[in-house]
Amino acid sequence: LFSFLVFLRYQIYYDYPLQTYLEYPIIIAQDVVLLLFILRFSGNMKRALLYAVTFGGGWYMLTLRKWIIDLAMNLCTLISAASKLAQLRCLWETKDSGQVSALTWSMSAYTCA
Repeated sequence: LFSFLVFLRYQIYYDYPLQTYLEYPIIIAQDVVLLLFILRFSGNMKRALLYAVTFGGGWYMLTLRKWIIDLAMNLCTLISAASKLAQLRCLWETKDSGQVSALTWSMSAYTCA
């Protein structure tokens, strides 16, 4: 979600044409709905406000200085790769893939790479 927010803010900041980033608001909305479902069904709905404030503040802070948005854009690849490594570590430790589909996880890892 962080990467999508940074990509969207970056492209708005540099005045890219709307057609080049139109899918990002849709993807962000899907991720937010999914996050809300996860928080709701795990009983952590109180954290939703904390996440909303964090993302709202981050959205604003990204464009305080030009170097901040540029640095955030460069770090997105590292953050995306780190999230995949964290998922792999969790799967390795639990030795249980549960509901993880190898095809969907591979597609996600390929997209990240």
